[in-house]
Amino acid sequence: MSFELPLFPLSSHILPGGRMVLRIFEPRYVDMVKKACANASGFGICMHNPQGNKEKNDHIYPLGTYVEVVDFERLDDGFLGITVEGSKVFEIESIETKSDELRVGQVDWLQDWSSVASFSESNDMLAMTDQLKEIYEKYPEFNNLYQNPRFSDPIWVMFRWLELLPVKATQKQDILRHQDPTEVLNFLTGLRSVGMID
Repeated sequence: MSFELPLFPLSSHILPGGRMVLRIFEPRYVDMVKKACANASGFGICMHNPQGNKEKNDHIYPLGTYVEVVDFERLDDGFLGITVEGSKVFEIESIETKSDELRVGQVDWLQDWSSVASFSESNDMLAMTDQLKEIYEKYPEFNNLYQNPRFSDPIWVMFRWLELLPVKATQKQDILRHQDPTEVLNFLTGLRSVGMID
């Protein structure tokens, strides 16, 4: 069954299991975060379509990730700093614009991806995992987000790569919709073969 979810469009992408630090300053989003924290609930982070029309609300791609606030702080400039973690992918059926310009979507859950043991020990998957570990060791801003990174989970590893890589939002939408981890591994391996992952 569909349900209402506040939406937060971003050019950055977060997928299930991922974490992201956000700086919140617009009143509509400050209120959204406060309500989410008070109700122990979350909101949706959506991929932004820069070619879309805001008045028609097609500046938001249909697939997004449900997130919850896992940490927050008051920043030196007075704005709100939060860390969110993604858990599930949803699809937007329709969007309503509230009086404060907050977009609220009528959404449905997409089926969760399942871990696929058949390729978790493949050479391609092991290489992708090792390279992700190297990135996290090299860039503390990524590593510090995760107390217990799940490098043994191939789905978690592939989602982190999809967040990091400069892949078009339309491609990410297609990948999430098809929900075939084997195709995702082949896609990432193809990027690695042309030097986009090294």
